[in-house]
Amino acid sequence: MKYEVIAPFITLSINASPMPIYRQVYEALRQAILSGQFGANSRLPSTRALAQQLGVSRLTVVSAYEQLLAEGYTEGKTGAGTYIASSLPDGMLQVQASGAGRIKEATKNTNRHLSERGRWLTSNVAPKLRVLHKGNSPAFQYGMPAVDEFPFDVWARLASRRLKNPPRELLDYGDPAGYRPLREAVAAYLKSARAVQCDTDQVIIVAGTQQALYLTAQVLLDADDAAWIEDPCYPGTRGALHSVGAKILSVPVDDEGFNLSAALKRNKNARLAFVTPSHQFPLGITMSLSRRLALLEWASQAQAWIVEDDYDSEYRYAGRPLASLQGLDKEGRVIYIGTFSKTIFPALRLGCMVVPHDLIDTFTAARALVDRHSPSLDQVILTDFIEQGHFARHIRRMRVLYAERQAVLVTAAKKYLEGMLEVTAAESGMHIVGWLPENISDKVASERAAREGVQAAPLSPFCTEPLPRGGLILGFTSVNPKQIKDGVRRMARALI
Repeated sequence: MKYEVIAPFITLSINASPMPIYRQVYEALRQAILSGQFGANSRLPSTRALAQQLGVSRLTVVSAYEQLLAEGYTEGKTGAGTYIASSLPDGMLQVQASGAGRIKEATKNTNRHLSERGRWLTSNVAPKLRVLHKGNSPAFQYGMPAVDEFPFDVWARLASRRLKNPPRELLDYGDPAGYRPLREAVAAYLKSARAVQCDTDQVIIVAGTQQALYLTAQVLLDADDAAWIEDPCYPGTRGALHSVGAKILSVPVDDEGFNLSAALKRNKNARLAFVTPSHQFPLGITMSLSRRLALLEWASQAQAWIVEDDYDSEYRYAGRPLASLQGLDKEGRVIYIGTFSKTIFPALRLGCMVVPHDLIDTFTAARALVDRHSPSLDQVILTDFIEQGHFARHIRRMRVLYAERQAVLVTAAKKYLEGMLEVTAAESGMHIVGWLPENISDKVASERAAREGVQAAPLSPFCTEPLPRGGLILGFTSVNPKQIKDGVRRMARALI
């Protein structure tokens, strides 16, 4: 066989990468071969010529050539040089430049088979992820704690002590239910701060609220089982229910919270109700005691379940935090969900569930199937943070700080947004709702705010039935007073 085609010199910039220079040369040559830049049977430059071109030692190029030869990308012929192999090891990866567009278009137009959930994710969730935007200012992202005020020096000290010489058991697979000392600390905290009735065995550590919602749907519902959700509600709840094919029934929320009478009119045979009684998301309403008791009575009589999402109840600015709905439950019908994303920081990805005794093994098994267990070292550090009193002190500090930041937001809104956005103080939570005048689209208002570098999520995407007025969700916890005032002025420019 004749070897007549000579491969062109490649353009390669040697940089300060930690990757050895010979490896950089090898990778560039390999990519050129696989992309079709160097055709089969074409001759590579001599090691001396390529070394001179690149300004590296000949030994460097020799090492790269030897690696290509060993992996079957090239063939050597004594006295004739180095050639591209006629049959490449990664042949299936080659894409001719002229055909790349056709392949991409064919893939785009292929009617790929997806599950019903896959189609739902593609049409409902993926578009929202693609258009997720963040403005130039942190105002007014909701659900984000004041990470700038978190005691990272304390956290780092605790982490350093644990990481210096971690015991073997912390590096092995952990208990799917969670690190037991953390479960003990969480149980003690929930009993004292939220009046939750539980012992350590009932606490299961999860990767945040979303995983807890998913596990609950998987364990308690079958396809076509009816489940009540609040309207408006956290969209992750709807996603968790959709994952099991449940029949999702939206129930309106009024000034007393979840409306049980309306729920019963829609379906009397619901198997489960998802609620946020302490601070309804996103409207911020607190469920009245009479409604709580009525919901518990319904669960008892119907042998149904209640899921209590207690996502930000620590932050109450008028009196003590309200007791949990689970604390009123006498028959073990409530699944309680809490999260550290709002009190520590979201990247920690730790939360908790409190489940009835007869469901402990079932939920633990479901937790094991999802991702075995949460990171053990993070659980240990959080345990130390709680047990040494840092968590309680941090919550107390943030409660005062957030009350101050909310006051700044309300004052600035009254000064700059009068007539454009109605903003009043809330007794609890990490955000408030700004109500727009009638017939003003909150989606349009949100988009205009985004162009001014302000995040202000519209209420309407959280709703099944339209609200009387549009509104914007204004988070105030992650922004300092200067950023709040600047954000309000930007918002005013957007809404004029």
